[in-house]
Amino acid sequence: MSLKSNTGMGRKSKKQRYALYIATAAVIAGLYTIATLLIQPLAFGPVQFRISEALTILPVFTPVAIPGLFIGCVLSNAVGVATGANVLGALDIVIGSSATLAAAVLSYFLRDIKFRILPHGIKIPLLATIPPVVVNAFVIGTELAFVDSASLWLNILFVALGQLAPCVILGSLLYVGIVKSKADRFIAA
Repeated sequence: MSLKSNTGMGRKSKKQRYALYIATAAVIAGLYTIATLLIQPLAFGPVQFRISEALTILPVFTPVAIPGLFIGCVLSNAVGVATGANVLGALDIVIGSSATLAAAVLSYFLRDIKFRILPHGIKIPLLATIPPVVVNAFVIGTELAFVDSASLWLNILFVALGQLAPCVILGSLLYVGIVKSKADRFIAA
């Protein structure tokens, strides 16, 4: 007997699939928002370090992560603006969140290109971790150049460096953890 028949995850009606889609996106949005706001002082500014960016690997498992990450970023940026932590202001709610949306879509399209990093290890979709780094570096770096005295290229570099660890390293570790624990079959909606 398969896992799907044992857990009731087999055939679902259109309403059930839609509800699961919405619920999964909402959970991802909530996780992204909480992880961003837990380290709020580090999440905004020229050198951004958002642990929540590790979640940008989730489009590899399901397209439902795309709206979840976008909504989570909108909420995080809005709270950042409301609390004064987001130095980019209200425009970042639209522009910064759109960068996350674009990066999530690109990551989804790169999901099948995988590399074996360690001998006998699992294959990791390493290229899928790059769009959040590059897109955010250019978009957020450009935004910061308008409000910061630092040069455009310096801002782009700082944002890229702040994105590398959470997206590439933590994102890859999250991917490995999800695959090894076989949780990927529950994520895919």
